[in-house]
Amino acid sequence: MSALFHQPRLRWLMIGLAFFATVINYLDRQTLSVVAPVLLDQFHMDSVDYSRVVSAFLLAYTLMNGVAGPLIDRLGTRTGYALCMLWWSASSILHVFARGTLSLGVCRFLLGMGEAGNWPGAVKVVAEWFPEEERALAAGIFNSGATVGVIIAPPAIVAIVTRFGWQAAFGSIGALGFVWLIAWLAIYRTPPTARGTVRATLPMAQLLRTRFVWSFTLSKVFLDPAWYFYVFWFPEYLKKVHHFNLAAIGKFAWIPFFVAALGNVFGGFLSPAFIKRGMETAKARKMAVSLCAVLMLFPIPAVLSDSPWVATGCVAIAMAGYTGANVSQLAFVVDAFSKESVASVWGIASMGAGFGGMLFTLIAGWVIQHYSYAPVFIGFGLIPIICSTILWTLTGPMPARQGQVSP
Repeated sequence: MSALFHQPRLRWLMIGLAFFATVINYLDRQTLSVVAPVLLDQFHMDSVDYSRVVSAFLLAYTLMNGVAGPLIDRLGTRTGYALCMLWWSASSILHVFARGTLSLGVCRFLLGMGEAGNWPGAVKVVAEWFPEEERALAAGIFNSGATVGVIIAPPAIVAIVTRFGWQAAFGSIGALGFVWLIAWLAIYRTPPTARGTVRATLPMAQLLRTRFVWSFTLSKVFLDPAWYFYVFWFPEYLKKVHHFNLAAIGKFAWIPFFVAALGNVFGGFLSPAFIKRGMETAKARKMAVSLCAVLMLFPIPAVLSDSPWVATGCVAIAMAGYTGANVSQLAFVVDAFSKESVASVWGIASMGAGFGGMLFTLIAGWVIQHYSYAPVFIGFGLIPIICSTILWTLTGPMPARQGQVSP
């Protein structure tokens, strides 16, 4: 068995495991958004109540990213990732017992605690197994699991709900996580090139003082909330604005996420293409994020049309822009820090993303309840431009990879 790990192609199996974990991660998240029309009626929830339930997830996700990243760095990828999957899969099953807004919010909070470990863990897989020229592509592969998860979710979850009820949807996806856990523990090992060369993880206090880390984290505050909005609100938007029923949501809500999956491929090749043409690596990553941020402006014209197909197409382009930008950001962190610290750095950045998501979700819920979706779509179209601006103006020079970072 150990001889197999000397085969270079095995790195693609390892990133495949991270891909499937990310699929399950987003199946767990998307279950709520797909069944939201049912739960809002059954639990007598309005848009503000729903925004609070979503924010409960994001609050836990935000807080635990500061724990999950360092935990995975210290325990190692295999053990740390496994513990996170165990926690969030069990939490998904607990949704079966939700009986109202409060209990549903508690279940989402617990789910967010565990799911915070997915991206730090997957980024660490990239850092351990892939050279610089393949990192953006590897990040694109595992990151595409998010879009695959949300593509699968609408038709699959609607089929489960219509036949067995909404509780079965949460329970079955949670059980799927335990299947992945068995496979992960059986297969994943530290690559031979990383054995015997372990360096100490940089202290969190030192990372937080690093210009790159705090500015990169700030940039995530203005990128990820747009994605969270489309993931958690798009099915409800189709119901409320375009009068889609649950069956129609199952048939059509996956379309933007399919296009978003293509954005991972686009982003995976974009910055490497700039690098091959002689552009400095950090500049290439920033340029790729900026071009993708322009695509995220498309929801603005979406609200000017009464056609659900025009709106769906515009949202799809924006989501592809997000996934393309996120791939470059994932590679950016692996470029800047050694594999011993990348999970911690991404955990800190994800705290910014979660805080931004929570804040903008609460604002979105209030605006939708009192006005409409139009100003929300416009706002989420504009904020990625702020992310791009921060990357160009505040991040400064790339930190040294040797584990020494400049404040």
